[in-house]
Amino acid sequence: MSHPMTRREALTLAGSAAASLLWTRSPGRAAGPPHRPVPRRAPNLVVFLTDDQAQMAMGAYGHPFLKTPQMDRLAAEGVRFTEAFVTNALCAPSRASILTGRYAHAHGVLANGGGPAFRNPPGLRAGDVTFVDLLHQVGYHTALVGKWHLPSWPAGFDAWVILPGQGVYQDPEMIANGMRLHLRGHVDDVVGDQALAVLQHRPVDRPFCLLVHFKAPHRAWVPAPRFVAAFEGVEVPVPPAFADGLHGRSEAVRQTMMALADLPDFREQGVPAALPPEERARRNLQHMVTNYCRVLLGVDENVGRVLDFLDAQGLTEHTAVLFTSDNGFFLGEYGLYDKRLMYEPAIRVPMLLRYPAGLAAGWVDTTHLVLNLDIAPTLLELAGVPVPPGIHGRSWLPLLEGEEPAWREAFLYQYFEYPAWHCVRKHRGVRTRDWKLIHFWEQPEEWELYDLTADPDERHNLAARPAYAARLAQLRAQLAALRREVGDVDPPGPPPTAAPCTRDIGQGRDPAARTPPSR
Repeated sequence: MSHPMTRREALTLAGSAAASLLWTRSPGRAAGPPHRPVPRRAPNLVVFLTDDQAQMAMGAYGHPFLKTPQMDRLAAEGVRFTEAFVTNALCAPSRASILTGRYAHAHGVLANGGGPAFRNPPGLRAGDVTFVDLLHQVGYHTALVGKWHLPSWPAGFDAWVILPGQGVYQDPEMIANGMRLHLRGHVDDVVGDQALAVLQHRPVDRPFCLLVHFKAPHRAWVPAPRFVAAFEGVEVPVPPAFADGLHGRSEAVRQTMMALADLPDFREQGVPAALPPEERARRNLQHMVTNYCRVLLGVDENVGRVLDFLDAQGLTEHTAVLFTSDNGFFLGEYGLYDKRLMYEPAIRVPMLLRYPAGLAAGWVDTTHLVLNLDIAPTLLELAGVPVPPGIHGRSWLPLLEGEEPAWREAFLYQYFEYPAWHCVRKHRGVRTRDWKLIHFWEQPEEWELYDLTADPDERHNLAARPAYAARLAQLRAQLAALRREVGDVDPPGPPPTAAPCTRDIGQGRDPAARTPPSR
């Protein structure tokens, strides 16, 4: 039974949660400037995670009109990676990979739960140890506030207060150790309140690890009242390949249901369905991007509140702060919205790391391919905790200490949720520094090949061109080798036939909704 609470009452509750909500996990479950040595003292850790934030949706990454001074502050005071990617551009699989450092096929969280084939998607299993578990075991005070977005309950945390499922933007319901509460205010302000309360009531004799998971900028982009008028009169730039359509791409891509012209969210804002598709797409682009940026203003303010608290309490020097997103997002590229596909806007994410005690400020790494899989081993090594075997990611610590270790030249991408919302067929691929190969592996099998140096916007599929047959063969072999390396193998026999995906499923009309289970 929920009841409304003011934000002041919520602060009191969160403080109490930080002090008393205990949950112990069930058993089993390019060269930069000179860097100061990482100290032996275990640092505090803060991880900011947004939902669906495209890499370019930040001032530090060059957005044309969105100003994010607090995110930019982290970039200016730490390292900003430009070549940062996720290995599955879908919320739940990516979040599980961040926690475990493992590919989706290994941790088993393959889907969000959209569509009838995924009514009861699995969460993290008892044996899937997370970096939070390991930090908790060595004495860190661990806490989570905000959007969890996994079917299993949080574990390994001393305190957790989460949104059920996707959560809502205004007056959100939250769950604190199984107790449902109805809080007042804009969701990311509430998340910021809870984060500050956890910090205020933390045990001061232990290092802490705090995960702050915002809802924004996930659809349906409802800004806080103070930002409703932001960007009025701003004309959203039309992205490259906006009007190209999907010509020359695989049938699997042409059959997806992610066309910006069909996005229904803005009908009440004067975008009638009767308009020609291109004009409807342009108007939807304007409404979507401005509201997408408005909700990020709230995230930026609340990041600043946490950073200011660290400053005021003298915690900044010995606190490592990481900022990233669970996946990118199409903001009109190819006339699309959402994510899922292995194209650059969906798989690229912001990745910032600030650690004044061990990392020089203002370093932009434009060379190394870094992944969401790397977050767990990096934080563990920063804390001096051994990285367990079976983790697919790699710690950035050698990079941050100014070394030049041998580094990955390519990575594997996986997507499994089909048939489901948006009708994006299962696919996998390999991305190198210069090339990308995408394989829709269920029958009918299809391939896409892109030269990222000559064609960074991925407009020309080269897979069927005879001149690129040798490159195609080389990347197919590299894809197979990457899969073997991480234990991603297919059962014997021919690939299965892709199941049909109806319009009802693709447009999200399936009545099943994924939320955490009842306790």
